[in-house]
This record gives sequence, C-alpha cells and structure tokens, in this order.
Amino acid sequence: MNFQTDIFSQFDKKWALLTAGSKENFNSMTVSWGGLGTLWSKPVATVYVRTSRHTHVYMDENEYFTVSFYPESCRKALAVFGSKSGRDIDKMHYAGLTAKEAGESVTFAEAEVTFVCKKLFKQQLSLENMPAELRETFYGNDALHDMYIGEVVEILH
Repeated sequence: MNFQTDIFSQFDKKWALLTAGSKENFNSMTVSWGGLGTLWSKPVATVYVRTSRHTHVYMDENEYFTVSFYPESCRKALAVFGSKSGRDIDKMHYAGLTAKEAGESVTFAEAEVTFVCKKLFKQQLSLENMPAELRETFYGNDALHDMYIGEVVEILH
C-alpha cells in the first residue's frame, strides 16, 4: 500500500467522506477531523463522529468503514454530505455521486483515493480531559464525538 500527500491538509482542507455500511444500506458524511498514521504496528485512519449523527449508528453496527478523498470538482457534493442528514433526505440523489463497493464497505466512483478500514477501537472523547476553550468552542450544547480507529486494510486509487 502506498499513499503520498500533505498529510496535515488532507482532512482539514480537502475534507473526506466517511462511509459505513453495505452497498444496500449505508450512510456517508463529510468529515474534516481525522488522521492517518501508525498504531499497534498497523497503518490506521482515525475519524471522529458526533453521537447525534446518523452515520454514528452505521459506524457502530459495521466492522468496516471507508475514508475517501475527492477532487475539488466534488466540493459541492461533499457540502451536501456535510450539511444534510441521511435520516431526512437521500443524500446520494442530491450529491450526484456514484456509490460502489469497496472491500466490505462502500466508496464512490468519483473518489481520488479511498482507505478501506477495519474498525479496531472506539472511545468517546471526554470533556474532562480537554481544555475549557475546546469544550466551549466545539461542544457547548452539541453532542460529543466518538473516536474510531480503523486499520487501513486496502488503499484504492
């Protein structure tokens, strides 16, 4: 597996789609918080999902998920996935992306690169363990994030 990029801008500037589920039943959401690295001697992707998000249920119920990155031409589609809920609308219809199987999960044909990940770990972030300024800025009355760490088992280009 090989992947080269400016790692610090990959999530924050380009955004990504996090997808969990099977081709018949999945949900995706735009994420800008995440990381790629090595943990437990494995290549891993780390993502953060608020417990209130529809995708959270799919992350909990499935062993695999994907993290995929897109060209700038897909920015409007990623905005749909980040601003609408799969509980309320068919995001696929409005975004115009083409779903396809990726290992034991789903990605989209328009992706430049997709990381297929096997879930290794989940833990809720603890407000007590973060500075007050972060609690106030990012949480206030919002739901907490769960952190998911997945082993990158395949990289699709």
